[in-house]
Amino acid sequence: MRADPWNHEEVGVTSATSVERTLILIVEDDEDSREVYTDILVNNGFEVETTTSGVEGLRLARELHPGAILMDVSLPDLDGWSVTAQLKADPETVSIPVIVVTAYAFPEDRARANQVGCEGFLTKPCEPSRVLAEIQWLLRR
Repeated sequence: MRADPWNHEEVGVTSATSVERTLILIVEDDEDSREVYTDILVNNGFEVETTTSGVEGLRLARELHPGAILMDVSLPDLDGWSVTAQLKADPETVSIPVIVVTAYAFPEDRARANQVGCEGFLTKPCEPSRVLAEIQWLLRR
C-alpha cells in the first residue's frame, strides 16, 4: 500500500496506447491550466473536451460519459465539490473517475475529496506529466 493513497507518480508516464482516444473532460476556469492540461493529454492520444463552468461540466459529463474528469474546485458558478457530489450521486455518472485539481492542499481538502467521491487529488501548481500519470493510472485500474 502506498504511504500517500493520492500519489500515483511512481506509475510513470507512458504512451496512451491502451487508453488511446479516451475522452477526458477538463472542468477548469483558468485558461493557462486548461491549455496546458489539454496539450499534454492530446499529445498523448486522448480526446479532450473543456469547460470553464461547473454547471456545464455537469451537463457534459452526463452527455458525453468521459473516461475521466479533471475537476477544478474553484469555479465561477457551481464549485467542483458540488459538481463531483452530484456526479457521484447519479447512477449514470457514478463510475466516471474524478480527479480534483486545487490550490487548496490542507488535510481537510483531501478529506473532502474523499467525502465527495474523488478518485484522485492533485494540488496546483501541478506538473502536466503528473496530470497525465494520474489519468493513466485511473484508467488502467
